[in-house]
Amino acid sequence: MSGLSRATRVLGGAYAGAAPRGWFGDRLTVLIYHRVHEQHDAFTGDDVDAATFDWQLELLARYFHVMPLAEAVSALFAGERLPRGAVAITFDDGYRDNHDVALPLLRKHGLSATFFIATGFLDGGVMWNDIVIESLRRTQRDALELNDIGFGTQATGSPEARDALARKIIHRVKHETPARRLELVERIAEHAGVVAPDHLMMRTDDVRAMFESGMEIGAHTVTHPILCKTDAAAAKREIEQSRSVLQGITGASVSGFAYPNGRPGDDYTQRDVDLVRELGFDYAMSTRWDVADRGSDRFALPRVNPWDATSLRWMLRVIAARAAA
Repeated sequence: MSGLSRATRVLGGAYAGAAPRGWFGDRLTVLIYHRVHEQHDAFTGDDVDAATFDWQLELLARYFHVMPLAEAVSALFAGERLPRGAVAITFDDGYRDNHDVALPLLRKHGLSATFFIATGFLDGGVMWNDIVIESLRRTQRDALELNDIGFGTQATGSPEARDALARKIIHRVKHETPARRLELVERIAEHAGVVAPDHLMMRTDDVRAMFESGMEIGAHTVTHPILCKTDAAAAKREIEQSRSVLQGITGASVSGFAYPNGRPGDDYTQRDVDLVRELGFDYAMSTRWDVADRGSDRFALPRVNPWDATSLRWMLRVIAARAAA
């Protein structure tokens, strides 16, 4: 039996059945996810757990028209009419739970998604932000010495307090140079007495299995740098090598790219947009909050982060985003 509330079903039915075809125009809502945890915990942040992702997919399958992203982008910029409620699902980074948890749920609901993968972390790598998160999650210490980043001594406290501290640390070091950033987070792990786990990201075989299951695979650089802090030659290598590795794994062309972090101006600039275009990608995704239409930049398309924890509020957010675009 459906876990969606009666109010959600009424709203969904009204949206799917009563809205005129052109009510929201030819717009594409692209949802962005990173992880789907098996169970909820205090460190999930904006990520979802399996139960939440399940009802979100049920809602999308019932009341929207989920399209493969590459197909939707091609249709949008070819001037074709998109179906009412056109939505695409995307994931960034390449976490192992994308394969282990998200993929079975997508297949259960008959939906597809696009996975943008930072290839340097496949097969046992760990992203710098996860070193911070896992240090705070796993430490047995009551307080951490964080003078290296100007935070002094911080109590670890409850799981919620640890999560808040992890977010604060990540925000502080995010725009350091890659070498300095890694140095700082490794010191935090040392102070915490934690060795970050090596099983958080996908394996090569997982990527191949996802592609063979009908999922689209996109590039997301090799080491997930802040591109606007990277010189042009290095940025080009990051983008090209990511695509090359993924094409070697899947045996197919990789046409889509997602900018790491993805905020225009803060994380990438027009130089990087031009690089992606010149390298022959078909489209690229930012994390700017908006809905795509024919006036959008094909190489800096916006996305929507589905934050709400209840089905009705989530439904309202997705519909409101389309109406306000």
